[in-house]
Amino acid sequence: MAAASRSKHHSGSKSPVSLIYRRKTMPLKIFWCVVSLLFAVNRCFAEDDHEMEEFLKREFSLSKPYQGVGSLGSSHWELMGDAMVTTEQVRLTPDMQSRQGAVWSRIPCHLKDWEMQVHFKIHGQGKKNLNGDGLAIWYTKERMQKGPVFGNMDNFTGLGVFVDTYPNEEKHIERIFPFVLAMVGNGTVSYDHERDGRPTELGGCNAMVRNLKHDTFLFIRYIRRRLTVMIDIDGQHEWRDCLDLPGVRLPKGYYFGASAVTGDLSDNHDIISLKLYQLTVLWSQKEEGEEEDEITIPSVDNMELLRLGQIEEGMSGVAIFFTVLFSLLGCIFLVIIGLVVYSHWNESRRKRFY
Repeated sequence: MAAASRSKHHSGSKSPVSLIYRRKTMPLKIFWCVVSLLFAVNRCFAEDDHEMEEFLKREFSLSKPYQGVGSLGSSHWELMGDAMVTTEQVRLTPDMQSRQGAVWSRIPCHLKDWEMQVHFKIHGQGKKNLNGDGLAIWYTKERMQKGPVFGNMDNFTGLGVFVDTYPNEEKHIERIFPFVLAMVGNGTVSYDHERDGRPTELGGCNAMVRNLKHDTFLFIRYIRRRLTVMIDIDGQHEWRDCLDLPGVRLPKGYYFGASAVTGDLSDNHDIISLKLYQLTVLWSQKEEGEEEDEITIPSVDNMELLRLGQIEEGMSGVAIFFTVLFSLLGCIFLVIIGLVVYSHWNESRRKRFY
């Protein structure tokens, strides 16, 4: 009994050495717990950002063999203008002057997060810089409306992603055509043809897409109010960044479409496939709360900053001119002052000697 009592006593007490050891190792354990927690949180955010599921939505997709496209009541897609269906593509315009055509979805899209992959081809007999005008991919409130913006109406409401193949503005700074750009319209903003859409563009990239022997693709993703545009035009099966912009607000219930136009210059503008994927991602509580306020008008949160940057870019040539001019005038002024000072000094020096 005594031995058992001693054993119980010793098991319930702590020796000084044990207490000192625990004091020394406790901060280290806390440190490793914090490190482990940070890694877990980082992994959680990484999974939240990158892991998502995607589902092909056939009712919003267009691909071979294009069964019933353009027929009344037998397809989810409708043709307009000079567009026609072949076994290999939906040709929006032939390589002929003054043509325009489009293909539009018949049903509105109510997805919150989505991704559109466009397989297209632009080719023709025109020379390197004698071709036009380009094609556009749309997500807009209006549909089946002819107009001057790549075959669609001006003052549209929604998103337009343009593959512009001909420069209307005579002088472009660091811009080579063809050029891919995006624009969000609210029904009152016009597309500026004379400046190739620069005043309202959200961003873009050069894309040499004409007369290529390999496939060319355009990628448009709208997720968590973030618009991303990428291209795959080099035949390497790799996406290249073109535009990535947060704060883009697009309402639900708009229509997808594609259109093209030719003028005095022309090209074949072909859509081989449009594939729309529904994206399922986790939204934060803050994002869910903001989503409760339904978006009714397309907008971009930082559009004023974008316009300011475009104004600065547009004025850069003028700024350089005046900078050089005033620099030259300053140098001339300093030379004149130097000559006057030297003349006075030389005259006073002569007076001292004579």
